[in-house]
Amino acid sequence: MTVEFRNTGGSPARSGTVTFATDVIGALGAGWATIASSQPLPAPIRAGSARSETYTVCVESWRVPLGMRVETRDVSAVWE
Repeated sequence: MTVEFRNTGGSPARSGTVTFATDVIGALGAGWATIASSQPLPAPIRAGSARSETYTVCVESWRVPLGMRVETRDVSAVWE
């Protein structure tokens, strides 16, 4: 998954964390669980600029029974 981070602030973002919320979806479309995973932001990002990063989001196979699928529906970032 490729995510673009845009720093609209007045100072550089030097570090931070991006968190992915991946849902396990049943065969009928019902959500079974949400699995969170975190990775570092692609820092530094200068003030007023953007940077893209490609992440691999994984869920252990035992969490996704046969006939179910996964979807990453929410991405959030915390800048430090």
